[in-house]
Amino acid sequence: MSALDLLSGDAQTFLAKVWASRVHLHRTDPAELVGLLSLEDADHLLTSTAIRTPALRIAQDGAVLPESAYTRSATLAGKPLSGLVDARKALALLDGGATVVLQGLQRYWPPLTRLIAELELELGHPCQANAYLTPPGSQGFAVHSDTHDVFVFQTAGSKLWEVHGPDGPEEVLLEPGLAMYLPTGTPHAARAQETVSLHVTIGINQLTWRGLVERTMQPVLGSVPDDHLPAGYLDDPSLLAGELADRLQSLADAVRRVDATAAVEDEIRRFLTTRPPRLAGGLHDVLGREAIDATTRLRRRPGHPCVLLERGDRVEVLLGDRSLTMPARIRPALDEVRARDELVPADLPLDSQSALVLCRRLVREGLLELR
Repeated sequence: MSALDLLSGDAQTFLAKVWASRVHLHRTDPAELVGLLSLEDADHLLTSTAIRTPALRIAQDGAVLPESAYTRSATLAGKPLSGLVDARKALALLDGGATVVLQGLQRYWPPLTRLIAELELELGHPCQANAYLTPPGSQGFAVHSDTHDVFVFQTAGSKLWEVHGPDGPEEVLLEPGLAMYLPTGTPHAARAQETVSLHVTIGINQLTWRGLVERTMQPVLGSVPDDHLPAGYLDDPSLLAGELADRLQSLADAVRRVDATAAVEDEIRRFLTTRPPRLAGGLHDVLGREAIDATTRLRRRPGHPCVLLERGDRVEVLLGDRSLTMPARIRPALDEVRARDELVPADLPLDSQSALVLCRRLVREGLLELR
């Protein structure tokens, strides 16, 4: 079962549908959500790892506390380390009513790394994951709104949410098994109830039409000469008006010549070459790559795309954090890789040696992993 199967059987599809339909609440098996980040997991990250700021911050009574209140310095191999979380100080603050925030969990907590990777491919938008650990009866932040869409799900305890909508505020009690969606700009606040609360937020950092248009127009605007405006235009605006009209007309003509299909391809390429590397198990793959033979079981690494773009006699393969180019003649084999979750080199429509070379290359690049 993939991490994205943890929300009602298929979180990838579930979250995408919730996001599109603006449904606000959904209930599923509590154990499936707790498996993404349990209270024990949060304990481990806080007390048994060398977690450093900004991966953790602490808030109390609506204000973020200074890092000096919960960090210490140390050395490693004789070099100084700063921002190292002091577990004793952090636990004391938690005991005094503060909320511990684990930030950017998609970068270092494997279940959420995998969830975020696959969710990004489903939505086509960058995503992030934070978690909030709040002691009984406490509230970390006052009413506020976020600049991105948010999914919230509880993994320990319960939290009473005050959510402001068009018809005024309403209260929602989140418990393990209940997920909530908050559109961008929704004012909200939350207070832990009788026991410690742990909830996870999935933020959707939306790509917008304005951003796409700006990126598409950037080459066009870059073609406008950066010459100085003529002196005297303050007294005689006609010195600018006619020439500006000509330049705007030239820009309008250039805009009409923009190839929208090519611009969309550029946008896809930009997104699918700038995701963080996700190579869990990569050491095993590196050590075992040369032993791959025609019957070695391989599988597509979860959260890694495989998008193919035609480049004449070459084909570009978008892998998420990078791209590579290969001869167009092996396109059928790449299509076979894209179509399968698992395969062996012998499944590919290539001669045996070429199939081995391709599979070993794709393992090295992180698209395939040893089964």
